[in-house]
Amino acid sequence: MSDKTLQDLRDQIDDIDQRLLELFNQRADCAVTVAEVKREASEHLEDVINFFRPDREAQVIKRIKSLNQGPLSDDEVGRLLREVMSACLALEQPLKIAFLGPEGTFTQSAALKHFGHSVSTIPLSSIPDVFNSVESGHADFGLVPVENSTEGVISHTLDMFIESGLLICGEVEIQIHHHLANLSQDASQIKHIYSHQQSFAQCRRWLDQNFPGLERIPVSSNGEAARLAKEEPCAAAICGLPAVEAFDLKICVENIEDLSDNTTRFVVIGKQDVDPSGSDKTSLLIATKNNPGALLGLLQPLADNGISMNKIESRPSPDRKWEYVFFIDIDGHQQDKDVIQAFSELKQQAARFKILGSYPKASL
Repeated sequence: MSDKTLQDLRDQIDDIDQRLLELFNQRADCAVTVAEVKREASEHLEDVINFFRPDREAQVIKRIKSLNQGPLSDDEVGRLLREVMSACLALEQPLKIAFLGPEGTFTQSAALKHFGHSVSTIPLSSIPDVFNSVESGHADFGLVPVENSTEGVISHTLDMFIESGLLICGEVEIQIHHHLANLSQDASQIKHIYSHQQSFAQCRRWLDQNFPGLERIPVSSNGEAARLAKEEPCAAAICGLPAVEAFDLKICVENIEDLSDNTTRFVVIGKQDVDPSGSDKTSLLIATKNNPGALLGLLQPLADNGISMNKIESRPSPDRKWEYVFFIDIDGHQQDKDVIQAFSELKQQAARFKILGSYPKASL
């Protein structure tokens, strides 16, 4: 390739970058105008302004992905567009997002994946603290883990929904890769390992084979594990890349999780209902009456109305010993006709019926 041809290509890239800049700012101008229209409408109708619309963002990303002809992948296009929307939304109303901290956790990664990097993330020390922050208005939304493909549900999150009035406004899925990291990158110096109990469970076989004699010390999060490993030369942490980078550790061994497709699902919690996006999920909390065949009676309306149930979990009832509440995820939105009919029938069968929210389905 000649120097002239290379310079022509660079000039072409410079021209495209300039046009992208102009288009980015045109989109930002539109976002500011949208915010002004929303504020004017709110003053007349005395409504609460919802600057962040999960249904609208899901529709925009789905549409752009459908138009993509490469060479960028659909996922990469979606990620880039999410960041553009995040920056534009920050001009309308900067969002505060509470998450299960500290810095460098997978939950923070989930928050940034869902909202983009133009939000303010607030690390909190427990799942109840995240719920309380959103309920009190200190945060606009919260991010909490709800289940892992290897270890199952996060019971603390489900239990919070029993009494909380918050809704599920979205979901995020992240493939989890665990690394063994310390200050020196010398594994022979390691005397004990810090990590979250879930991470120890997800790396159990690898640890048993490679470090069977080392003490495993569970802590509140992988971010906390990385912080402790930074302070102790003889310690290591099992954590993700964000925590490695946040605490300036070095990776001794990459990807030590037992299953390569290890995935964690997170939910976005907030106060607003989410309109249909065209590809939605609805979460329910149901308690059965203490009758024979009560659970079957709860599930039958879903089958009769052609509704697919993709998850059911039970948790002990806080009200009565040896009785249970069920958390159910179904395909569809609570405004869909078949879902409305099924819910009408469910309410007649259930001792307790609560819609936790309808929201766009996640994609990896």
